Amino acid sequence: MIVTPPLADPAAGAPLARAAEWVGAVATGDVATAAATLAVAALGLLLLQGRLPLRRAARAALGCCLIFGAGPVGAGLLRVAAAAAEREAVADGSSAPPARLVAPAQPEEYDPYAGAAVPVR
Repeated sequence: MIVTPPLADPAAGAPLARAAEWVGAVATGDVATAAATLAVAALGLLLLQGRLPLRRAARAALGCCLIFGAGPVGAGLLRVAAAAAEREAVADGSSAPPARLVAPAQPEEYDPYAGAAVPVR
């Protein structure tokens, strides 16, 4: 007797998360890096020959930088956010609240609107 799991039940783990990780790995893997390198080289060659406008070549190079730089930039931002949260947690527990500031006493005949523009009688 062969026991198989029902087709309606998802596999162990999150299948959408694994699929997203796979797409990310394919988009930034060795094959993608080689393809981007060849694409930038071909764009540079066409640019030097005068067959490609500078704006289009710059757009393609910027796209490659964004695709391959998004992971490290995101990881750096997450590291900074985690460090800031950790500093907040440490600062919240160890410091006393600041002392209240008291406003200086005002004279009895204090007029906040009196000044050089008000004539003296």
